[in-house]
Amino acid sequence: MSRRIEMPMTTLQSAASSAAPGVRRAGLRLYLLAMIVFEVAAYRSGRSTVLIVALAVAIAFVARGVWLRRPVTRVHAAAALLCLLVAGLAYAWGHSHVAFVAIAVSGPVLVLPVGSRPEPEEAAWIASLVQESRGDPLAPFALNSSKSYFYNAGRTAAIGYRTRAGIAVVSGDPVGHPPAFGGLLSDFARFASDRGWRVAVLAASENTARLWRSGGPGRTPMRSVCIGCDVVVDVGHFSLVGRRFRNLRQAVHRSRNAGVTTEIVAERDLSSEVRNQLLDIVAHTRSGHQRRGFSMILDHLLDGTYPGMMLVIARDRDMQPVGFQRYATARHGEEWSLDVPWRSPRAPNGTDERMAVDVIDHVRETGGTSVSLAFAPFPDLLGPNGTARWQSAVRMALRLGNSVIALESLYRYLDKFHAGADRRFVLFKLRYLVPAAWAMLTFEFVPHREYGAGRSTRP
Repeated sequence: MSRRIEMPMTTLQSAASSAAPGVRRAGLRLYLLAMIVFEVAAYRSGRSTVLIVALAVAIAFVARGVWLRRPVTRVHAAAALLCLLVAGLAYAWGHSHVAFVAIAVSGPVLVLPVGSRPEPEEAAWIASLVQESRGDPLAPFALNSSKSYFYNAGRTAAIGYRTRAGIAVVSGDPVGHPPAFGGLLSDFARFASDRGWRVAVLAASENTARLWRSGGPGRTPMRSVCIGCDVVVDVGHFSLVGRRFRNLRQAVHRSRNAGVTTEIVAERDLSSEVRNQLLDIVAHTRSGHQRRGFSMILDHLLDGTYPGMMLVIARDRDMQPVGFQRYATARHGEEWSLDVPWRSPRAPNGTDERMAVDVIDHVRETGGTSVSLAFAPFPDLLGPNGTARWQSAVRMALRLGNSVIALESLYRYLDKFHAGADRRFVLFKLRYLVPAAWAMLTFEFVPHREYGAGRSTRP
């Protein structure tokens, strides 16, 4: 006998109830009725001319919102009617400029894009889908607590996303069962359209970018731009032997000569003493915990929130931690992806390389397949092979920023591993490039609030 499984309602589905079609129609009717009443009253007073432009602006925004299919929520309708009430009072008291602004603002307020809500309570379910993902170094970062999620009908695949300024930014590739991805993208495009969102994608792999570019049922083709590469080590073929690994081999030897030792542990198994020592390194190097990131960095640093997080800890001769690297895992621990590295200023030279090499050896010995060391942005521009005059000129200009100096050191570090690289893309439609770029950049680089895991929806 089959048993029906009731899936709990997500926070976004619950919030969407306030933007149902009935609410939308009622909100629009009330708003238009209030506008008519206001205009009639102003016309009878003989002072309506000054408000015609304001009314036209408001109606234009409302018409655009209706065309974009933006839902009208109870909150939006109440705020727009409040604007009209303020306009009426200001007009009655002779403040025509205030009335003008209040009327003009009421239109965009009525059709403001609804936002997504973080769904950290979905973490357990998403973690199970991450463990089913294969060959995607960014899959574990779907767990970032700031994300909302969209599932296919069977909940065998999911998309992580956030919204800002009417743009739904999809993070990387879907996680879960790959054959479901094509239909999932189309379903999400329709889901976003019903809420007045336009879709952009940050850090999609080549295969997923191809799906977005080609379009499909319910989704239109998008433009793509390569933004960088995953640097992934095939642990089965990695070795320090040979001339081209000389620099890496020397770095590892320097760390060993300096007395550096390493230990690989699960984040959830850290003792409070060691956790505090590692947090001291974080505080001294970058002044605080890691709360940035969207598609390539996880939050909840060292607190054991996320399953499958592993650490490699480097200690000096006195057995004091001088650095650590945090790795997220997928495919039941076979694939590791570097989240964030931390290194004390007193760490001996070669400490970073030593930790990475020891992780690669550990993954190989435990039957794993790959270690992703980093995301390398714009390799043609910032990498060692970019030697064209225009590339050199751009690099010289970018050196004015401290972050680019760090990128150059990143490339020098990654070059020692001679690892394979798979390209990543951003996808968007040209007509909303500016809001899409703003949303993606702020999601990735501006610190966000950490959300607790809450209850799990996994059966």
